[in-house]
Amino acid sequence: MRLSDLRGRHVAVWGAGREGRAAVTAIAAHGPAGLVVVDDSANFLTLPWEGPLADAAPLVTGEAGFDRLAAADVVVRSPGVPNTHPWMVELRRRSVPVTQGSALWMADHADRTVGVTGSKGKSTTSSLISHLLTAMDRPNVFGGNIGVPLLDLPEAELYVLELSSYQCADLTDSPRVAVVTALFPEHLDAHGGEREYYRDKLNLIAHGPHAVVVNGADPRLAAELGDRAAIRAGSPDTTHVTSGPDGTQWFHLRDTPLFPRAVLPLVGRHNEGNLCVALAVLDALGVDVVARKDSLAVAVAEFQGLAHRLTEIADPSGLTFVDDTLATSPYAAMHAIDAYEGRPLTVIVGGADRGLDYSPLRAHLADREVTVIGVPDSGPRIVEALSGLPSVRTELADDLVAAVGLSRKLTPAGGVVLLSPAAPSYGRFRNFEHRSEVFAQAVADTAR
Repeated sequence: MRLSDLRGRHVAVWGAGREGRAAVTAIAAHGPAGLVVVDDSANFLTLPWEGPLADAAPLVTGEAGFDRLAAADVVVRSPGVPNTHPWMVELRRRSVPVTQGSALWMADHADRTVGVTGSKGKSTTSSLISHLLTAMDRPNVFGGNIGVPLLDLPEAELYVLELSSYQCADLTDSPRVAVVTALFPEHLDAHGGEREYYRDKLNLIAHGPHAVVVNGADPRLAAELGDRAAIRAGSPDTTHVTSGPDGTQWFHLRDTPLFPRAVLPLVGRHNEGNLCVALAVLDALGVDVVARKDSLAVAVAEFQGLAHRLTEIADPSGLTFVDDTLATSPYAAMHAIDAYEGRPLTVIVGGADRGLDYSPLRAHLADREVTVIGVPDSGPRIVEALSGLPSVRTELADDLVAAVGLSRKLTPAGGVVLLSPAAPSYGRFRNFEHRSEVFAQAVADTAR
């Protein structure tokens, strides 16, 4: 289904946030017979619905919204509306067509798009791909889950998109190059279970992409792919890291050394894998990676990483505060913890409670000396999951601001305070950016 297919039809947009606003603007321009927006979760964080948006589509809130959805010819849901929502279940039982703005956009732009998803690494990898393509004289527009709805993107010859599992779920067209960075259980409450989550995530590659690029070092991803044709970055037959001409670790394309690992300014082995995937994508797009290796090395060295992803905050105390608020699962937090191995470490965890299993985090910390501070809502449950580990000190704080103050008291000089919450931000914050703002302000306010 394309945007143009909505002309003359009655359309209900479900969700009044950033994605819903973009959908209303885009759909209104295509002449629907009727357009309404439904918000069943309005609260104190909700932004006003007014001006041109209100002129284009009236807002219906609360339980009355379901009747408007059920009466529509097409429902365009925002990514935040889960598959398990009772209204979604009923709409599908009634065979009401449900799509997303991402799917509508992709139907018109798939052949010009690199789409990146993954349970871990999609933000950094998609940013790297966009950055390196620009350095290789391949201008592109970057957007998606990173903060720019697809329906708000300008026209361009090439797009690089970060796509969440929610955005992938309703796609009926795959991007030209479909990229998957990792798979592990996440967002299970929204998708309905582990199998459903993997199905929705891998829907990105289910509709005829020209090329599939994956992280070949991820065992669960390998198991899900089976013998499907894919470029498996990290393998010797494509981009990988191994000993180079000077005896240190180098990035390679097959047998050819490209540049030293030290060129990449990002910490952690997982970021080596992210760059391997990005380089494999460039190779798949026809960039001569070997011929342009020196220019690529310069571009890699200039890459500063993403805000909210292992972003260090300067502090006069000598402590290193790190904003890793995009780490919304235990596996992502584990990668962040590994990046600061060997330094005294305090980790702040907790956020919206999706019922995730935190036993993998417990196993990961079993032989590590670390302090963990839990904040609402899931923090107490995470702390409980870590109880009894002899080298893990656990504390609880009333909120993120209190946790920052407590971390200053508990973290030894020269240590690291890592906000890697292993849980999403919604509920107590507008979005992950809001949580980062609160963290950074708390660091500044408690500085001596």
